[in-house]
Amino acid sequence: MAKEIIQSDNAPAAIGPYAQGVRVGDQVWFSGQIPLDPVSGEVVSGGIAEQTEQVMKNMGAVLAAAGLNFGQVVKTTIYLVDLADFAVVNEIYGRFFPVAPPARATVEVAALPKGVSVEIEWIAHDDA
Repeated sequence: MAKEIIQSDNAPAAIGPYAQGVRVGDQVWFSGQIPLDPVSGEVVSGGIAEQTEQVMKNMGAVLAAAGLNFGQVVKTTIYLVDLADFAVVNEIYGRFFPVAPPARATVEVAALPKGVSVEIEWIAHDDA
């Protein structure tokens, strides 16, 4: 099977040698999204709520570039600098998965790129 690179101009460009997403067959793996504004490339202002909202918007943009939606996400991993932010992140994240949420892990990490507080990566299944 051929490897297809997924790229969206409506989400931040990769800040390293990686693709926003990679499709092989009916599986699509997505690199972690951090709360960067896709136009300016800068971290959005505000706290964990604003950062999480931007990550989810970026996630939606890359899903759309792959012809997918949140309902096709089967697994996510959330990276948090502070697990005390879990409830806020969980509330915002949950709005994007109101029915049949994906499997998920949440991990506290020492640091994330550009000093952000949250990063989310995910896997989706193209059931079209």
